[in-house]
Amino acid sequence: MPELPEVETICNALRNGGRGGESVIGRRVEDSHLLWEGSLAEPTALEFRERILGQIVQDVGRRGKYIIMQFSDDTLLFHLRMSGDLVIEKQTEPVAAHHRMMLDLDGGIRLAFNDTRKFGRIWLVADPQAVVGNLGPEPLNGDFTPQELHRRLQAHRRQLKTLLLDQRFIAGLGNIYTDEALHRARLHPLLISNTLDNSQSERLWSSIRQVLEEGIRRQGASIDWIYRGGDFQNYFTVYQRTGDPCPTCGAPIQRILVAQRGTHFCVNCQPPPSSPEVDKDG
Repeated sequence: MPELPEVETICNALRNGGRGGESVIGRRVEDSHLLWEGSLAEPTALEFRERILGQIVQDVGRRGKYIIMQFSDDTLLFHLRMSGDLVIEKQTEPVAAHHRMMLDLDGGIRLAFNDTRKFGRIWLVADPQAVVGNLGPEPLNGDFTPQELHRRLQAHRRQLKTLLLDQRFIAGLGNIYTDEALHRARLHPLLISNTLDNSQSERLWSSIRQVLEEGIRRQGASIDWIYRGGDFQNYFTVYQRTGDPCPTCGAPIQRILVAQRGTHFCVNCQPPPSSPEVDKDG
């Protein structure tokens, strides 16, 4: 699943041009094609077409893992889930096998939502808060401080990795960048969140921002057939490196399951808690 850096990379391409396409800013919707109705979460297919036609793209942004396109009247949101992608292409190009929705824009280009596994979703709403209002803070925003992270960690009694994956706690982190951030912060994924002291919370805050910023600089990670062009995967320290030597100490990287997710860490750099506890939020 694409995480914050991959989504930000797609947003930058839609906004500024890139990944082989042109910018969508200022383009008017001339036609729409919903090729699989299951991709559309809201509204109905008929209402979607009636509302989107004639609207102009004013901006493209991101909230957590959501792509947010502001139109002249409504807001169009995408969640890519496992295999979704947004591409800009010429209207003359053949329709790809897994295109689920297309918007024909003026200037002869189209915005296509491609989703092999059909898990991605689309919303057209008047108020985007109806979709993203429950998300936690943006980890790269200025108001997300070490003190704020520590306060939030102290408010929960959950295993650290499980909590960081919760989009209501922090928006945008997923399996890759959580593993990488915890390794940089020298924190075991099974540590209980409210046991972290101020210095540990500050290390975690700094590490989260470092891995996300590096991921954006490297245009995300390309680790399957969907996301190409990024190269952060060439700089992983622990993620999907089971058995490889830790770049810090040389110990073999280990893998366990946390919240049913493959979790990679170094037992030397990230010592396990002395007495592992079970998640118990409170």
